[in-house]
Amino acid sequence: MTTLSLFSSGNPQILGTTSWYLADLGEFRGKQELYTHQAPQRLKTLLEHALIESAVSSNRLEGVEVDPKRVRNLLASPKPLFHDRDEEEVRGYRDALRMIHEEGADLAFTEETICLLHRLTRGQIWDAGCYKSRDSDIIERYANGRERIRFRTVPASATPGAMKNLLDEWQRCLEERWVHPLIAMAAFNLDFLCIHPFRDGNGRVSRLLLLLQCLQQGFEVGRYISLERLIEQEKDRYYETLEQSSQNWHEGAHDPWPYINFTLSMLKIAYQEFVERVGHIKAPRGAKTEMILAALARLPREFTVAQLEQSTPGVSREMLRRVLRQQKGKSVECIGRGPGAKWIKKG
Repeated sequence: MTTLSLFSSGNPQILGTTSWYLADLGEFRGKQELYTHQAPQRLKTLLEHALIESAVSSNRLEGVEVDPKRVRNLLASPKPLFHDRDEEEVRGYRDALRMIHEEGADLAFTEETICLLHRLTRGQIWDAGCYKSRDSDIIERYANGRERIRFRTVPASATPGAMKNLLDEWQRCLEERWVHPLIAMAAFNLDFLCIHPFRDGNGRVSRLLLLLQCLQQGFEVGRYISLERLIEQEKDRYYETLEQSSQNWHEGAHDPWPYINFTLSMLKIAYQEFVERVGHIKAPRGAKTEMILAALARLPREFTVAQLEQSTPGVSREMLRRVLRQQKGKSVECIGRGPGAKWIKKG
């Protein structure tokens, strides 16, 4: 039983710590429109820097390193000459990142996309983009030569079915609103790592998928602050929470919250760093209206004022209703009366 399926009842018991993370991240997302409109030059610099940091850190977490003197040329040159496979994989990760940054909104979240990301990150190796053909458990090796099985992954024969089921559950989770999308992202990430669909490169693909999911759900911070670097800086906690949450995963008796909260904490730290780097920018006149219109664009065709309110933290309900009245007949229409009235986007 996957983590996502644990939430299918639609009434999960959310920990207090998790609720605080969700509130903080919702507030950060509401403010990010101000920064993206007012500091384009700073954001361009942050984006290029994040691409480099992410490519290096995500690979380094898996033991893949390149000479620091080679990094910038390797990642910036249109057609670099590779000295070894490590350089090819770091460059491939950067190419995967750039594809997500440029095409993320239009990338279908499917098995084909997941295999494409794996193929980019693994270069010309024989099984790039293909699910594992043999069972592969996660082994921990110690300095004295001792080994232990940290986690038994899904068998190779069951991997295609497990991945199809996971992606089906992800879509259903979003459509039926089993749980907050941020919790769903972290849960998907945990399930993906437990399935371990590829012979190698699962960690790197999991971080690319997290970035893609964040962008598609409106959390843009991963464009400008390297989530991979932050995870690398907390790699002991990353592996510790992953091990805690994967225990009894096959039986559906695991505790997903240590890993979920770790993932949310990384996103919060990223937003805090984003604000510090870009600087505190005062909202200009009309900024809240732009924030509301941006939130409207992200909502489904049919929505309520309560849903709009959740997407625009820090904006009063009176302000929301004022903008809706201004847009009524132009881009939206109201159906019904009272607090529960439905709104529909036109066009």
